[in-house]
Amino acid sequence: MRKEFDSMGEMEVPNNAYYGAQTQRAIENFPVSGIKIPKSLIKSLGMIKRSAAIVNYKLGYLDKSKSNAIIEACDEVIAGKFDKQFLVDVFQTGSGTSSNMNTNEVIANRASEIMGGKIGTRKPVHPNDHVNFGQSSNDVIPTSIHVAANIEIENELIPSLEVLKDALYQKSKEFHGILKIGRTHLQDATPIRLGQEFSGYAKQIENNILRLKNCKVLLSELAQGGTAVGTGINTHKDFGKLIAIELSQYSGVQFKEAPNHFEAQAAQDAAVETSGALKTLAVSLSKISNDIRWLGSGPRSGLGELSLPVVQPGSSIMPGKVNPVICESMIQVCAQVIGNDTVITLGGMGGIFELNLMLPVIAHNLLQSIDILNRASKMFTNNVVIDLKANEQICKDYIEGSLAMCTSLAPVIGYDKAAKIAHKAYETGKTVREIALEEKILPEIELKKLLNPILMTKPNS
Repeated sequence: MRKEFDSMGEMEVPNNAYYGAQTQRAIENFPVSGIKIPKSLIKSLGMIKRSAAIVNYKLGYLDKSKSNAIIEACDEVIAGKFDKQFLVDVFQTGSGTSSNMNTNEVIANRASEIMGGKIGTRKPVHPNDHVNFGQSSNDVIPTSIHVAANIEIENELIPSLEVLKDALYQKSKEFHGILKIGRTHLQDATPIRLGQEFSGYAKQIENNILRLKNCKVLLSELAQGGTAVGTGINTHKDFGKLIAIELSQYSGVQFKEAPNHFEAQAAQDAAVETSGALKTLAVSLSKISNDIRWLGSGPRSGLGELSLPVVQPGSSIMPGKVNPVICESMIQVCAQVIGNDTVITLGGMGGIFELNLMLPVIAHNLLQSIDILNRASKMFTNNVVIDLKANEQICKDYIEGSLAMCTSLAPVIGYDKAAKIAHKAYETGKTVREIALEEKILPEIELKKLLNPILMTKPNS
């Protein structure tokens, strides 16, 4: 162990640690969950500190050697080299100060090492005076949430959803010629094309992509430059603007300085809005997964209209049983995201006066939702949608046996007569077609046209 000092006095820190006294205090103060901040947040914090080192050099606040050393250290943080040095629990100080100082200390110690200094001495690079210059935890952590979420949505989640959307539209085309029975209230309804059903799924994903793109507008606004309470005390007036430019150039994702720093630091409305869009996506994915799971139920005692890809044995006691495990995994992911949204909503209500006091838990839940939705979407596309097959004969049989076939007769013979035919078909176990022919309600050629399921899948011409 080595001895370090901070403003509260002496602390013992492990010799191999790149973090310092403030991080060690936080590790000891918050032994809550064992959950650390997400890797995507560590990466975004490294990107912010990297940008700050460049901007502060340009503004004349850092010399070239310190700036270069900090940039090199930040590059290593961004690459994940120091992920194991970020040990502070998610359930920590509400502003995320402990994680900001964890970042400052790791970068300062590594930068000092690069410059020939000794870890733990805070020389020649100091965590506060150099790495954190012109910044406050109160603007760094809100900025890091926006940076991480925006990058992960643009580079990971939306591309995964685009692939899923395209796969569902491809299935819509593939299944266009397959007729099946529609279902409302879990009961038989009028015929539908299987491709029409899948076009609805694809459109749901398309709409969710649009919602996420709309959220990115406000996620692109960064709190950086507001410092303690949004006034920008102890920082250059152009710092926030220059940080946003630097982050945009480095990440390839567009950012800008928030037009109002008091809103950007006192509230987390953009995170709440984004979580709402992620929750909506989860609801859509749960519906699609559940439908496919039910349509593939069986194989001999269920609906059986679809055959899901076989990915693993389904039972430890029933040989040959195969379960819709990918759909079940997706449904569980969706439940987690919906739960995360509740936490983020409550976190958004933690905006008290000039600061939100639930930033770390908002960050954890928001970034987890983005991450697991991204991974689950890839899993669902690759392990379910692409190799999904339709059981065309089963689909046809359900149509012919459905009592809802009488729906197309109602405009011609009237609702009441059509209902009597449906009831008689049910009581006798015969089809609507058989009863209609027996009772000669219409000429056979007209009945054949009216009871053609293909014509039931579109409006009258």
